[in-house]
Amino acid sequence: MEKILRINMGAEGGPSFSEAPIGELAGLGGRGLTSAIISKEVPPTCHPLGAENKLVIAPGLLSGTMAAMSGRISIGCKSPLTGGIKESNSGGQPAQVLARLGYAAIVLEGKPAGDDLYKIFINKDGVRISVDNSLKMLGNYALIERMKGEFGDKIACISIGQAGEMRLPAASVACTDVEVRPARHAGRGGPGAVMGSKGVKVIVLDDNGVTMRQPKDPDKFREANKAFIEGLRKHGVTGEALPAYGTNVLTNILNEAGGYPTYNFKEGRFAGASRISGETMAGVETERGGVPTHGCHRGCVIRCSGIYNDKDGHYLSKQPEYETVWAHGGNCGIDDMDKIALMDFIDDDTGLDTIEMGVTIGIAMEAGLLKFGDASAAVDLLREVGKGTPLGRIIGSGAAVAGKVFGVERVPVVKGQALPAYDPRAVKGMGVTYATSTMGADHTAGYATATNILKSGGYVDPLKTEGQVELSRNLQIATAAIDSTGMCLFIAFAVLDQPETFQALLDLLNSFYGLNLTADNVAELGKSILKLERDFNFRAGFTKEQDRLPGFFKSQFVQPHNVNFDVTDEELDQVFNF
Repeated sequence: MEKILRINMGAEGGPSFSEAPIGELAGLGGRGLTSAIISKEVPPTCHPLGAENKLVIAPGLLSGTMAAMSGRISIGCKSPLTGGIKESNSGGQPAQVLARLGYAAIVLEGKPAGDDLYKIFINKDGVRISVDNSLKMLGNYALIERMKGEFGDKIACISIGQAGEMRLPAASVACTDVEVRPARHAGRGGPGAVMGSKGVKVIVLDDNGVTMRQPKDPDKFREANKAFIEGLRKHGVTGEALPAYGTNVLTNILNEAGGYPTYNFKEGRFAGASRISGETMAGVETERGGVPTHGCHRGCVIRCSGIYNDKDGHYLSKQPEYETVWAHGGNCGIDDMDKIALMDFIDDDTGLDTIEMGVTIGIAMEAGLLKFGDASAAVDLLREVGKGTPLGRIIGSGAAVAGKVFGVERVPVVKGQALPAYDPRAVKGMGVTYATSTMGADHTAGYATATNILKSGGYVDPLKTEGQVELSRNLQIATAAIDSTGMCLFIAFAVLDQPETFQALLDLLNSFYGLNLTADNVAELGKSILKLERDFNFRAGFTKEQDRLPGFFKSQFVQPHNVNFDVTDEELDQVFNF
């Protein structure tokens, strides 16, 4: 990964590209690289859909290697949803393929003058950019079938659906999985809208004839990878719970804890939770010939994904993630797993963030457009987005916009981005992360649930304020670093609880690059990334007032614990005092 590919979509005479050594950015990957490029090269006050914004696609430092769990990809830009810096993370195959092709990043720049739509093909022989207006307004699934017909089925694709073409703020970027299905998404913050603004429908990657990236010290690398895998497999979360029931194992856990937001964050428990739990879903998948245990990219050993079939045994969607099941399920009062899986498919096909869409539908329910629990009406409303109707465009613009249009007070967003599936009043560490993350409300930015609920890395009482700021701070620092490696964030459970597994991660990096990184170096990397992101947001006009939860989380107490979010503003302002 010694070079950066820059594609100028606004070049005179048509799109052009150039390659250059990574240079001073060497040592950065994934989120570290996307945030460094965006912070340095994008004017913070530019319009997110204008020519000055850039879309940066970067595999991690260990992507394209034999390292387990190294297939995550970071997609960065100025967010159309938050107005700040954004790194959205996805699984799937593109990170591995792009890294093996030798690219540390693809940077989409400029903006076409006309309305042509482009596809980009990249393999060992070079880059080919071509107009293909026959792809206009195709859903991701039909699009990828078209690409497989043209380029074969050994490809990996990065694409947008109709939402991205319409430049809707909740539009995602799809990444194909091991079955070459567009089922993994960089969803948060609207990167799909930025890709659409560049006129790019799909990037097709083909690493045929390219070898695996090789470490500086192969023997030590193999030893470190073996130890790393052993650590993941012996941990209760990464070795047992996630492989057995997927991320949706959290439904029953959070519901029992009273931190499962229900009816647009009105209540903390959902009576129908058991019907949409990971345990129930795994049983249905097995019964229908689906797959309850599955990796989203080659090299995954946790295997928390799956394949969900309909009642007739036909593919309906990938196994919906916990956040998706919650957003379209408990948050909307829906306990029909088939309808939730259908909405997951519609989101993926249209190219939409499932969290943003579920929260937005919950707001529409709050406004009376449809009733809580009406799954069929929710499906119909979601389909409006792909059709591009006026109502669909409102829904596809996300929760903050919909709340204003529909006149709803309880709008659970921070920096314009919808809150995920943990009520910040009952899981207060998550509340601190939601409020202060550079990315807007984002559970992955500092996953305090690990310590608040799952007691990984120690225990901080989720119902008390003590320790929450320090917990969120440390997790946000660690997460920024992990997001730079290309590693799946779920490795954090084993890394937090097993010193030898953390050491194995360090050994992977050191043996691959010939370095001598320590835990302190990792922390400094995380801090440096957060400082870049905070600086960008400050220059974009953000102040400490944006590092707050909506007021109703303080004024409205949630059952069953009858708690509010009572971490003070003064405490929130201490999160980034490194």
